[in-house]
Amino acid sequence: MANYAKWDSTQDGRTELHDVLGLTGAEISINNLPAGAGVPFVHHHKKNEEIYIILSGKGFATLDGEKIEFKAGDVIKVAPSVKRQFSAAPDSPASWACLQVKENSLEEYTNGDGVID
Repeated sequence: MANYAKWDSTQDGRTELHDVLGLTGAEISINNLPAGAGVPFVHHHKKNEEIYIILSGKGFATLDGEKIEFKAGDVIKVAPSVKRQFSAAPDSPASWACLQVKENSLEEYTNGDGVID
């Protein structure tokens, strides 16, 4: 068995990569909304923060009742307790990757964890 996994992207509305790639330290989802559509629920988390990387299009996020606009290239970090809901703009589809990780769990990164072979 290989020590890596690959997912071939599609234009599904939402794909959760935890099971697809066998992730053990994070959940990543790929999300696609047509123009004018929104995620049909508001949610928050008990332990996990989320990082949204806007891949294409534009729209808005409602974060604890505040409407925040986003566009391709933006990155938004949301703390676990924040109530959130994302929507595409009326005139633009929107696509983003959402990384979900346990808040305050990062111990090392980049040079602290990387080893040059």
